[in-house]
Order: sequence, then C-alpha cells, then structure tokens
Amino acid sequence: MSNTVKNLGLVVLGIALGAAGLGAVMTGTGYLDNAATDTGVTSVAEAASPADDQPLYWVAPMDPNYQRDKPGKSPMGMDLVPVYKEESSGADAGPGTIKVSPEVVNNLGVRTAVSSMTKMHFEVRTVGYVDYNQDEIVHVHPRVEGWIEKIYVKAEGEPVELGEPLYELYSPALVNAQEEYLFALARGNRDLIRGSEARLRALQVPQKALDELRKTGKASQAITFYAPHSGVVDNFNLRDGMFVKPGMTLMSIGALDEVWVEAEVFERQAGMINAGLPVSIQLDFLPGENREGVVDYVYPVLDPVTRTLKVRMRFDNRDRKLKPNMFAEVVIHKHETEAALTVPQEAVIRGAGENRVVLALGDGRFKSISVKTGRSDGKLIEVLQGVNAGEEVVTSAQFLLDSESSKTSDFKRMNVEPQMSADDMSMDGMGMESLDMESMNMDSMSLDGTDSDMNHEEMDSESTKKEETNPEAMNQSGIDSRSNVYMAMNAQLQPVSTKVVL
Repeated sequence: MSNTVKNLGLVVLGIALGAAGLGAVMTGTGYLDNAATDTGVTSVAEAASPADDQPLYWVAPMDPNYQRDKPGKSPMGMDLVPVYKEESSGADAGPGTIKVSPEVVNNLGVRTAVSSMTKMHFEVRTVGYVDYNQDEIVHVHPRVEGWIEKIYVKAEGEPVELGEPLYELYSPALVNAQEEYLFALARGNRDLIRGSEARLRALQVPQKALDELRKTGKASQAITFYAPHSGVVDNFNLRDGMFVKPGMTLMSIGALDEVWVEAEVFERQAGMINAGLPVSIQLDFLPGENREGVVDYVYPVLDPVTRTLKVRMRFDNRDRKLKPNMFAEVVIHKHETEAALTVPQEAVIRGAGENRVVLALGDGRFKSISVKTGRSDGKLIEVLQGVNAGEEVVTSAQFLLDSESSKTSDFKRMNVEPQMSADDMSMDGMGMESLDMESMNMDSMSLDGTDSDMNHEEMDSESTKKEETNPEAMNQSGIDSRSNVYMAMNAQLQPVSTKVVL
C-alpha cells in the first residue's frame, strides 16, 4: 500500500512539472498574448464594419450592465452583442432607459401623447327615479267626522284642476256650524258672526258654500269640497258611503309641471357633487332625447348599508312626458375652473402598489417611471407627481416597453462585481522556486503505522476480513485515496491565470 501511494505521488508531481513547462513555452512564444487576435470573431467584426464604425463595447443581451471590450459569452452562456456609437447616442436618462429601433416601434404600433395642463370635465354616471315635486304635492284630509255622499274623482292618476270638485261630505258637525252662523246673522251680532264664520273656515268649508249659505239662509246637509291644487290624484282612498274622520288621508294631488329625480352616487364621488351642477338624463321612454336639469340638493347623510349618497335634481316637465317612478340614466357634469396636469387614461399602467407610465424620450428611447395619480374623468387622468407638462407618454404598446424597462432598471440597480479579465490574472507572484521538490519527502506520504496515529493492529479483525474478501470495496477504497491525493495536489498547483511566469 505504501509503494502504491508513493508511485501515485510521483505521477502527480510529473504532471504538475509538465504543465509548468508548457506554460513557460507558451508564454515565451507569445501564444496567449496573440490568442485573441487569432480567433475569427474579431476579424469577422472588423471585416463586416468599416474602420470608423467599430463597436464601443460588447454587452450581454439579458444584462446591460455586463460589458466587455471584446466578443465573448455572457454569464448566461449567450453571445455578447456589439454596441455601436449611434446606438448609445443621446443623453442617458438613468436606469430603466431602453432603446428600440424604428422598425420595432412601427411593428408594435407605439402611439404617444403629450402631457398638458387641462381643465377637466368630470361626469358622474348613475341611475335615478322620477318622483313628484314634493314641494308642490298636497294631501287631502277631513277636519270633521262624516260620511262620503258623492265622489267626483273615480281613480288614482286622474288629472284634476284647481277648484274642481272632489267629493261631498255629510257631517253633523258641519250642519251645526252652519246653523250657528245663521243664528249669528239673524241676531246681527258682529262678534258672533266673526266667530261662527271663523269656525266654518277652520273646518275647511269652501267659500262657495259660505256664499250659498248667506244667500239661501238654509244649512246644507252635504258640503262639496274642491281641489286645492292642479295635478294628478295619487294615494286615492275614497269610496261612496265611506265613513271618514280627522287624520285620514283621502287622496294626494301632485303637480307634474316640475318633477324631481332622485339618484345615489358612490362615496368616492361625493366630493365632486354640489348643488347647482348641470345634469342630463336619458329615459327608455324617450330614446335619443336628453333632458337638462340641475342638482337641487345633496343629502347630508350617507346610507350606512349601500355606502351611497342621495342626490336630488329638478327637471322641467311642462309637456308632462316625465312620469313618476320612471327609470332614468343620470349624468352629472362638473367643469373644473382650474387646470391640472393630465395624461390620457390609457397611458397609465395600474398596479397594486403603484401606477406607472412609459416616457418617450426621443430617438427610440423609452423609460418606465412611477407616477402618483389623482382624479379621472374617463378620458384623462390627473397626474400629481412623476411627470412634467410637455413630456411625451406612450399610450399604446406600453406594457411591453414597461416590462423591458423594468428589467433593465433592475439589472442596473444590482451591485455587479467586476469580472476579472485574462490580463488581470497572472502568476508573477508565484515562482517556480516555491515548488521545491527536495522539501517534498515522499516517505512522509507513507501510510505505514510507524508515523501514523492509526494503529492497524487495533483494527477490528472481523472488518479487515470483510474488506479482504470484498474486491469491490478494496477497489473503491483505493479510488477514494487516489482522488483525495489528486485534490490536495491540485489545490496547491491550481493556476490563477492562463499565463505562467517563471
């Protein structure tokens, strides 16, 4: 076993001395210094381009920060791409700037727009329902108990005019009040006359009934009541012979010359709504026709369930085409008086953490930047930070440019360690004198038990017997021993350069 190890050490030492001698020969002949010029890459490049159009450097296709002064391979194994003077022209806009050829720009369909100061026009779209003008609606209630003798209005929705008869009511209380008034007239007592007349008016006895009472001097059994307002009848609750009493709503009369439209807007849109804004509505009942109105009132309380804010609008309806409970599509318009910096809405790439736009820097250069956006009117979006007025932004095919710009920016932000070139690697500091063969005593590489701490006599006899009877195990043990010796010698003689200096 000892002789085998000694022979193996001599073989390794011979290989190391041969490699050192070959390096000396190659250095003396200048082979390594001229290796780069003897390859066909540089010559082909020189032949393919004129003398005044030499590449500035070679760059990795996937890592613009990996640059070399000669052709070669990138860390990913890809061929380096030459960069010429015209490709690197123009001011550097920092990390993330990319350059795209005009042909690629045309094929991608890149379109741009200029950011500008614009007075924005906001449109808040929602839905609403037509309702009566509650300021003009009138509820009809009886002031005394009695029975309905006759009804002039037959159904809900029937139009009535001011002063038109509604119903006749018999009430003992009204009959007593008329008799008191006649008694006061007969006595000629002015105080009694004024008191009894005031009572009749308080019971809503019409003026026509009072005039008839003075003229005939006879109390009427049934009093006719008239419409106090023009409109249509709603909430109709009357029937012939029905007993009524104070507190009952007999009917309601609503005017339709002007109607309300009530709608709800989202909480985020509440800040844009205020009274006086112009409004337009469209109805399926009137296709293609817009009705113009105005915001009348913004309710002060938010609905806790739907998280919406109710808005009330007024619309003229003299033609009576707008009817209560109709469904309407509402658009509230707001014109800003102050200009804001805006870009087209399609230019903004929205993300979960930030929004981005792609700037067109000219000469085929693009850069993706982060922006802070504000309000949007559906076509334009307000930019609060990140873009200046007059800068050109990409509105089409910006997603591909943004991904390429983001990749380039990330590579440039990396702290890439400078690669060691072939010229930097030298063995000048490593002399062959340090390889003193005399100091290497082959006897010290013995595995005999005289100098080793291992006591072979104390090894288990049973394991030794297994090793002797198993040739494959003995062969594998010898291979492992030789591998360890090779690795030790290789670590001492590992070159750090392709040049060997004696």
